[in-house]
Amino acid sequence: MKTRKLMEFRHNFTVNAPVSAVSDFHYQPGAMKQLTPLPLVIQVHKAGSVREGSQTRFTLWFGPLPVRWHAVHSQVTSRGFTDTQVSGPLQTWRHSHRFVVLDAHTTCVEDHVIYEHAEGIKGAISRLLFSRPGLLYLFTARKYLTRLGVGRMMATERAKSPAG
Repeated sequence: MKTRKLMEFRHNFTVNAPVSAVSDFHYQPGAMKQLTPLPLVIQVHKAGSVREGSQTRFTLWFGPLPVRWHAVHSQVTSRGFTDTQVSGPLQTWRHSHRFVVLDAHTTCVEDHVIYEHAEGIKGAISRLLFSRPGLLYLFTARKYLTRLGVGRMMATERAKSPAG
């Protein structure tokens, strides 16, 4: 009988923006592309606004290697959401995004991932791509990409406002 080997990864960072701006950034349809760091390339097949039960289908390209992924969103609130892999490179992937108010102008983004590698060749590939160093790179890059994206979004909104 196989024993499950669930693994856990946590990462958090602050953004100099109100929680509403951080939430709005993550829930916009193009957020996945904005949050995918090089050298990864993402090809989104189906995505929209994040809402309860919404689904995203995409391919992550690791050089010439395509990795297909299908996720469903749950626990969607103004303070975060969870995406769960329906099919993809891992046996299990459940990623919770939480947006915590630190003060009126500062938000902490907390990422918590529970994952399990598959067996066989699929598991070998997932271990190569989603090892602890790989996840640390991905989420560290997302920290900077989130700050950049939220800053751009807020600047655009300020420019559109009558006082801007």
